[in-house]
Amino acid sequence: MNITAISLLAFAMSTDAFAAAIGKGTALLKPRWSEALRTGAIFGVIEAITPVIGWALGSAASDYVKAWDHWIAFVMLLLLGGHMLIGAFRPEAQAVEKPRRHGFWLLVATGFATSIDAMAVGVGLAFLDVNIVTVALAIGLATFTMVTLGVMLGRVLGNVVGSWAEGLGGILLMGIGALILMEHLNAA
Repeated sequence: MNITAISLLAFAMSTDAFAAAIGKGTALLKPRWSEALRTGAIFGVIEAITPVIGWALGSAASDYVKAWDHWIAFVMLLLLGGHMLIGAFRPEAQAVEKPRRHGFWLLVATGFATSIDAMAVGVGLAFLDVNIVTVALAIGLATFTMVTLGVMLGRVLGNVVGSWAEGLGGILLMGIGALILMEHLNAA
């Protein structure tokens, strides 16, 4: 994977967390930068760890599926991207109470829920020649940045942008999957 593909992947992985962060920002009473940075750090660390876990799991099985690796990566990214795209159109519940700060474990649970796709992408990356540390750091940094901004934008922009961002992330994932497949088929 080149720097452009890694950057697009990192952005795509951060969009569902960005959408959640907008929701978190909307649910808070005038969130401050300190809360946005705290939320971004929690999400970013989780989002950086999960693709490494997925990569480790995928690496253990890579010798068995080497001939099909490009198809596996393509299908996984296509399914994950499609799931994110569908999720962008799903209505969300409105928060009634507006706390000043979210609890740590609530943020961890939300961060983990939005990083399941990064773990699955990590499994797919195990079948490709990539530096997983570079990819994981890029995903973590993109998520930290997007979540921090998302919390602050949440009180201004509301839930509409969150759905749009998740849909765009899904489209990017499907596009990356198609690029992986085309690169392999053109090399053969």
